[in-house]
This record gives sequence, C-alpha cells and structure tokens, in this order.
Amino acid sequence: MPRPIEALIHPDALAHNLARARAQAPDARVWAVVKANAYGHGIERVFEPLRSADGFALLDLAEAARLRALDWRGPILLLEGVFEPRDLELCSRLNLWHAVHNEQQIDWLSRHKTHQPHRVFLKMNSGMNRLGFSPTALRTAWARLNALPQVDEISLMTHFSDADSPTGIAHQVAVFEQATRDLPGERSLSNSAAVLRHAGLASDWVRAGILTYGSAPDFPEHDSAHWGLQPAMTLRSKLIGIQPLQPGDTVGYGSRFVAETALRIGIVACGYADGYPRHAGSGTPVLVDGVRCATVGRVSMDMLAVDLTPVPAAQLGSEVTLWGRGPHFDQDGSCLSIDEVAQAAGTIGYELMCALAPRVPVTLS
Repeated sequence: MPRPIEALIHPDALAHNLARARAQAPDARVWAVVKANAYGHGIERVFEPLRSADGFALLDLAEAARLRALDWRGPILLLEGVFEPRDLELCSRLNLWHAVHNEQQIDWLSRHKTHQPHRVFLKMNSGMNRLGFSPTALRTAWARLNALPQVDEISLMTHFSDADSPTGIAHQVAVFEQATRDLPGERSLSNSAAVLRHAGLASDWVRAGILTYGSAPDFPEHDSAHWGLQPAMTLRSKLIGIQPLQPGDTVGYGSRFVAETALRIGIVACGYADGYPRHAGSGTPVLVDGVRCATVGRVSMDMLAVDLTPVPAAQLGSEVTLWGRGPHFDQDGSCLSIDEVAQAAGTIGYELMCALAPRVPVTLS
C-alpha cells in the first residue's frame, strides 16, 4: 500500500473560478495564467477545465510547447518575453505572443528573420519597478517596435503592485493612461487582485492568476469564500499513529510543544518533504475527519502532529485535510483555505501550491 498522502486537483473548481473572473470583467478577454506548471497544479491537469479561456499566459517556452502539444491553437503569451535571441525562433514556430520590456528584446526582434510578424505586449513600469519601460521611455520603445517588419500588432501592458491592498491602483492607472494616451493597441492591466477588487477598470485582457486556483489575493482582508472562489487543490493524508500525552510531555524535534493537560495527538503522514511548510508552528489549522483541529510541535520531514481533542473518535486511518476540500465537501461545502495554512507559516498560498513535492501523488478528483 502506498503512503496515504495525495493531492487532488478539482477541475470543477478551476472552471468555476475562471467563470468568476469572467463575471468580474465581462467586457474583457481572460488570460488563464498557468506559469510555474499552473501554480503547481500541472498544466496537463488544468488544461481541459480552463480551455474556455481566451488565452494562456506563462513564462517558460517548454510549458508553451506543452500547451501546443495539447492542441491549443489559441493565444499563448510569454509574460516575461524572450530571454535570448534564439527564443524568437520558437515564438515563430509555435505562434507565441510575447512581452517586450527592455531595449535588448527590441534589438533581438530587429535581427530576427521570420515570415510571420509577431504579436507583442509592450510592458510599461508604472510603479512596480520590476520589468518594463519607464513612462518617459515607452513611446520611443513603441515607435521602434512599430517600425519593425517583424512586429505585427502592439498591445500595452502593466502590472499593479498594490491592487491587493488599500493603497490601490489609481496612481498606477493614472501613470499608465498618461503615458499611453493616443497610442493604439489593446490593453492588459488587471491581475487577479485588480479583477476582484477593481472590477470597473477597463481592460481588453485580464490576467486571472491566483484566483483561478481558488486563493484570495488579498487574504486575510478577504478570504476565498468572500470572492466566491473554490479551492482547486486538496492536500490530504491519514493518521498513521496516535500518542497519549500526559502533562509535561513534549512533541517533536526541539520539544517546542509541552502538553499542559492530558491529551491525544495524531501523527499525520505529511511533512516538509511533501511541500508542507516547515515553519508552520503549533496551532496551524487542519481538518481531521472534517473536524477543525490544530498542529502541535515542529513539522518534520515526513510527519506532523495534531491535537485530537476536538475529534475524540479519531483513529488510525482517519482522513486529514492539510488544505482544500474536507471529506464532507459535497454535503456541506466544508474546506480549509490554503491561505490560512500559509498565514500560519508566514507565507502565502501561492508558495504552498508551487511547493508541492514531486513525491506526492497527484490525481484529478
């Protein structure tokens, strides 16, 4: 019998979340962002439930090739563009659209030999200060691209740094609109947080990233249920051991947890080698047989411990939900948000999704 841990990917949740993005931006086309192997969910697993998207956005050329191998004929956008001149050959062969965010990429395009002009997304740095042309340099970059026979249509793009916070997006929208005034081309502005929190923002293309996978981009101000999102991944395991503790007994490496009263703890077949966050301290929520419990002690490589006080009937083999849908989800919709687990570990849901270890079996639910 294999070790009981497994991850389930929920196609119905993916389709539901994509529909939520459309409902929030009814006049826009939607990129389903599938970078980082679809945020750890697997491109091949998410493809069918996300096939109704208008395009797929990612970073990696190999992942773009995987989408084409799945017979996707629609748009694919490389969000960071190309990384060296020969990447443009694959863009031509696979008909990839790509971001242009620096002068070197324009230089490479100017020397690229192609029979099919490229669709490019000219990126402006409106305040994120990662990639993109400054507002004062944008028009010169646009003019250079517009003069190239290698370039067909030029779209305009930026990325918001504070769409998930009270700071908001108004300052960046103003900079973008001023710099792009009168320039032709479609616009792509909204990321997941802007799609949900600033639904009135006009954009020809929106980029549905983390929301597609059921995580709230502005947690803990809002949780996924607030936005009507469903978790697309469940990580679950079972109890493989039970230990009775007396007052003063300790749990785990470093004896960080000391029992104040008599209690039962359950040992779960899940640890940091499975992608569970090692820095999730005592009190991190889990579900045991659908009942909310909490971890005790340090997470180790292959196991973690759970206080079974809220569920006295728990026994060897009881199901443990580390995040995602509980065992009675179909009846009561109960689930444990990945964002809650991430917060307890001092990180974000994105990281936990992407950190799922290769040794964890993954199946479609």
